[in-house]
Amino acid sequence: MSRFIYITFFTAFSFQAIGQKTIFLWPEKVPNQREINEKEIQFENDILKISNVQNPTLEIYLPAKSIRTGKAVIIFPGGGYQFLAYDWEGTDFAKALNSKGIAAFVLKYRLPNSKSIIDPKWAPLQDAQRAIRLVRANSEKWNVKLNQIGVMGFSAGGHLASTLGTLYSEKTLKNYLDSIDEINARPDFMALIYPVISFDKKYYHGGSKNNLIGPDSSIELVKKFSTNLNVNADTPPTFLLHTADDLAVPVHNSLLFYEALIKNKIPAEMHLFPVGGHGFGLARGKGALEEWPNLLFDWILGLN
Repeated sequence: MSRFIYITFFTAFSFQAIGQKTIFLWPEKVPNQREINEKEIQFENDILKISNVQNPTLEIYLPAKSIRTGKAVIIFPGGGYQFLAYDWEGTDFAKALNSKGIAAFVLKYRLPNSKSIIDPKWAPLQDAQRAIRLVRANSEKWNVKLNQIGVMGFSAGGHLASTLGTLYSEKTLKNYLDSIDEINARPDFMALIYPVISFDKKYYHGGSKNNLIGPDSSIELVKKFSTNLNVNADTPPTFLLHTADDLAVPVHNSLLFYEALIKNKIPAEMHLFPVGGHGFGLARGKGALEEWPNLLFDWILGLN
């Protein structure tokens, strides 16, 4: 049996979870990972947090047939590349997207602090590339248009989304594992919510940078993962949201990315709110900021 047929069979008979269905990204063998005795950790207070991800998954949320638009968003929860705020910045927003007829997919991606990962800096991007390729490979089954698949990330998840949007063609795998790895990984649009963008110490979120590439990383590596420096004419249209009083990830991160988009003539929409802090998710009960999801929905639905 070919690897491609195996993947198709697997995704058709995946396991049930919180969403309608959850599939493993790498059903045969997770790349860039050694087999050691590590387990995923989940803990919940007000937010479900997941760390030490060993087998990354894609949780599927499909809208009702009567309202579906053919648009899709893959969501990358944040957590400083240390954990994933899986419901707060993941499944909660997937349900909100579904209410607008937009298919949603929540990525549980590997985090660089796991000892099982061989080259930590590439593992999140490997999972992000695989996720969008899987959505494209299954687009007909999930009633998604091939040219309407975007990504969305919160905080460090915003860094991952912007990394995918600027380094989508990066060869992160030594060898293709199956035919899905040959599919285009470029997102058709991006939504970056209070995103980490720059690893320049003047603006960075130290935890995200140090967790992904280390505290003593080279200047070349800092530039490689400062996504505003990688914007070019092929970067997807982008929606940005930030607050001026964000003390964790300075608003300069969104400003730098917006400036790079405009310089390269990429369609961009940015919303800056005076207050709201960091990590507000859907911003329920936060006054005017609570309207921000509707701004995003209008933007996505207005894209051609």
